[in-house]
Amino acid sequence: MYLTIKKNKKKKKASILIIGNEILSGRTQDLNVSFLANWLNLKCGISVNEVRVIPDIEKIIIKNIRELSRTYKYVFTTGGIGPTHDDITAKSISKAFKVKYEYHKKAYSILLKYYGETKFNDGRKKMAMMPKGSSLIKNPSSAAPGFKIKNVLCLPGVPSILKSMIDNCLTYLTKGSKVLSYSINLMTVESNIAKQLGKIQKKYSKNVDIGSYPFFRLGAIGVSIVSRSTKKNKLKSCTDEIKKMVREKNIKAFKIK
Repeated sequence: MYLTIKKNKKKKKASILIIGNEILSGRTQDLNVSFLANWLNLKCGISVNEVRVIPDIEKIIIKNIRELSRTYKYVFTTGGIGPTHDDITAKSISKAFKVKYEYHKKAYSILLKYYGETKFNDGRKKMAMMPKGSSLIKNPSSAAPGFKIKNVLCLPGVPSILKSMIDNCLTYLTKGSKVLSYSINLMTVESNIAKQLGKIQKKYSKNVDIGSYPFFRLGAIGVSIVSRSTKKNKLKSCTDEIKKMVREKNIKAFKIK
């Protein structure tokens, strides 16, 4: 199904709240932040400006939801909306927004149809409980939907399921300007270009973000310079200055995009 979303030239900001003891304990590796950040930036023109990782503790979830929802245009949460005792995200968000925690009729109907009367046990029914007034984020993988309330979009923690659901968030988002990028890999060390790169960043600070990322591959030390902007002309001017700096310092460069 094709979905359209509103367009707004001003770039929007978002935060990601990872909820789960298993992430903090190191038992489970988070794979959702990089995926969500890339999807939001590249597909929606929405920048991610903060990521938090918190445990499955009600008062901590409530505190963070209130803070982030006041600060950002959108808050994406992952984890804690399953059938077990420690899945408390939906109930905690209900308390954060001071709304009733109840069965969502449509979610209940979807899950009942998916599992059937005999297999629709209390744990599975729990996945239909949400803050009152929530809108559903459909789940094509395992039926249990995510939900949106106010500016908070709640998704599961399992990466494959989250990925299958993510495009169903589009209807709730206002699209910002597309983020363009340019990257160049240099065979040098950061200290060799830090001063010049700092001057370029200062000059274009209002329109271009420049990142410097060291790497080590095939026995060689290098630096990847990535420039990002929503303004094509400013990005070109900035990258032209970076190229000029590279030529003047006689640095070997490769894989320029």
